[in-house]
Amino acid sequence: MAVSLTGTRVSAVALPWFVLVSTGSATRTGLVAFCEMAPYVVVQALSGPLVDKAGPRRVSWNADLLSAVAAAFVPALHVLGLLPFWLLLGLVAVIGVVRGPGDLAKTVMVPEAAERGGLPVERATGLAGVTERLASTVGPAVAGALVALVGPLAGLAVNAACFALGSLVVGVLMPRDVGRATETGDGTRQTREPAGYWRRLGEGFSFLRGDRLLLGITVTVGVTNLLNTAFSSVLLPVWAKESGGGPAVIGLTGSVAGVAAVCGSLIAAAVAHRLRRRLVFFAGFLLDGAPRFLILACGAPMWAVAAVFAVSGFGGGFLNPILGAVLYERVPRGLLGRVKALGSALAWAGIPFGGLLAGAAVTTAGLVPALVAGGAAHAVTISLSGLRPEWKAMDRSRRSRSTGGEEPPRESAEDEATGRQPEAPAVS
Repeated sequence: MAVSLTGTRVSAVALPWFVLVSTGSATRTGLVAFCEMAPYVVVQALSGPLVDKAGPRRVSWNADLLSAVAAAFVPALHVLGLLPFWLLLGLVAVIGVVRGPGDLAKTVMVPEAAERGGLPVERATGLAGVTERLASTVGPAVAGALVALVGPLAGLAVNAACFALGSLVVGVLMPRDVGRATETGDGTRQTREPAGYWRRLGEGFSFLRGDRLLLGITVTVGVTNLLNTAFSSVLLPVWAKESGGGPAVIGLTGSVAGVAAVCGSLIAAAVAHRLRRRLVFFAGFLLDGAPRFLILACGAPMWAVAAVFAVSGFGGGFLNPILGAVLYERVPRGLLGRVKALGSALAWAGIPFGGLLAGAAVTTAGLVPALVAGGAAHAVTISLSGLRPEWKAMDRSRRSRSTGGEEPPRESAEDEATGRQPEAPAVS
């Protein structure tokens, strides 16, 4: 996870800057982000049955290898003068297609890693969150330095190298029996049995639709993901260019936020099983969103921008450990790939449009109005979501595990609509 995510974070800085300086168009920069993320979302939504059946190790190994090949073509063809804009769009689309299943496979392996390591699921998801945040710290710093000193093509080459190394790590070091067994509803283990693709996909969809908490999380994260992508892929690069800071400022803000997020994730890994999840989750979400938009809109000095990004990063460090623990607690192991794939795809469905909307907003209204609108939308989304009753189940799930009892059965849509509590599980 660390290797492949670091390469992705490097590319997230280098690729938009490459398009922005080579074309001078915020709209084209947003179009490149769309062409990578739209296939990513669609293919990830459909790849859950593949990951559950073929196994996450095999899917991760092959996906990273193909990603490395596609990513290497971008700098190579540009150096040769053979990279028209339409071909760049095609290559980033290929990267999106193969990244979707690869990223899914890595997250699916987390609960099995926790089981083999004898760790609580909160601590395992916290450590996975630390890994992601470290990549988000190192990646922008490396990208900012490379782009400023050498140029954006160097960052794109590093991305390809990281994908290749990630494939090698999984292929050589990962135990070959990872993911060969699934967990049934009663907690026992069984060998994966073949089933029809559409039937397996339908099972995952039915489970997600029937779980009000997971569905609420998916919708909320989907809206904020759209806004965050608009911020990172267009608004932040345009601000960096107009302010004169250049790519080094993008790397600096990303690294400051990443360091603070690592601290937040480390705390979550240590004490997440004792925290009131819902309170911590929404507090972290409010810090992680609107302040970043608004501080750039204010024209504040760089030290103030860095301070706000640090606070936002610290709050964001608590989010993924809590979300991951809730997901792994509520979804049976045999359905995890499908439910995670569909949930992630729905949560990421707005991401391809974030760059397009931001590019259009900057072109039409200007940078400052676009930043203010984005920050306001982020704050309103989190505030309204926090009033929904289904989020109470986030704390109930935590309490059942911390007291050592059996986890309560998942509430049906009818139970949650009527307020009726499900029957308690029988004690053997």
